Amino acid sequence: MKLSFSTKMFAFKRLMQLFAVSMVLHVIAPAQIDLTADTQHPAVFLVGDSIMHTGTGTGETGPWGWGAEFIPMFDPAKIHVYNEGLGGRSSRGYIQEGAWAKIMDHLQPGDWVILQFGHNDAANSQNYPDRTSVKGNGDDTQEIESPVTHQKETIHSYGWYMRQYVQDAKSKGAIAIICSPPPRNTWVDGKIVRGLDGYAGWAEEAAKQSGALFIDLNKISADKYDALGQEATRPLFNDNQHSRKAGAHLNAESVVAGIKQLNIPLAKDLAVTVPQATAK
Repeated sequence: MKLSFSTKMFAFKRLMQLFAVSMVLHVIAPAQIDLTADTQHPAVFLVGDSIMHTGTGTGETGPWGWGAEFIPMFDPAKIHVYNEGLGGRSSRGYIQEGAWAKIMDHLQPGDWVILQFGHNDAANSQNYPDRTSVKGNGDDTQEIESPVTHQKETIHSYGWYMRQYVQDAKSKGAIAIICSPPPRNTWVDGKIVRGLDGYAGWAEEAAKQSGALFIDLNKISADKYDALGQEATRPLFNDNQHSRKAGAHLNAESVVAGIKQLNIPLAKDLAVTVPQATAK
C-alpha cells in the first residue's frame, strides 16, 4: 500500500519526537557509580569531574584523569581508594544526578572525601545541558528554567555546593578535602594561567568557611608546569583542558604533595614507594 505524503510526514514527526525524548532521558539518566555493598573501609572517595576520572584502557592515548594515577600511590593494605569522578559534571550536576547520594550511602566514620570541581561549572554543554552553577562562593541564588525538564529551579553558587559536600561528609563522620581545580594548558608570557577563572580561589574560600582541609592543586601543578616550560608541558595535555597519562600523574603527585603538606593521618597510608610516571 502506498502511503500518502501527509502520512509519511506524520510518521517522520513522530519518530523525531521519540528521538528527542530518548535523548532527554539519556541526558538525565542517573549517574553510574561503581560502588557496591562490600565497599572496604577506611576509604578515600574521589569526587569530581573528567579531570579526575576519564579515559579508557591504560591511558597511554587520549585524556586521562589523575584519580587513576592516585590510586596506586596508596597502600591498599591500609586504605582503599575509590575513583568516583564523573566526566562532564559540575559541583551542582554531581549532586543533582544522584551521584553524591550514592557516595553518602557508603561513607563511614574515618573515611575521606577528596573533592575537585570547577572545569564544568561555568557553562552547559551539548551532552550536559543543565549543569551550570552561580559563579562565586556566596549564598547567591538564581532562578532558571531547566533546559532539560523545562521546570523552574533555584540554583546556588559553586562555593555553596562545595560547602554542601563538606557538611554532608561531616554528618557521616568523614573528613573532606577540597582541591582547587588544576590549570588548563593556557599560557601568557611564558607562564601558565592560574586560578581557573576564579574557581581556584572560590574553592579555597569554601574550604575555609566549611572547615574542610584544602589542597591548592591549581598552584602546586602550575608551579610544576612553569618549571617545565610551555614546550615540555605540551605533551602532558590531550587538549587545552584534559591531561594525558603523564599529566594526570603530575596532578596526582601534586595532590599527594598537598596531603603531605597538611601533615594529616592520610599521609601515613601512602605506599612506601610512590609509582613514577611511565608515559610521556
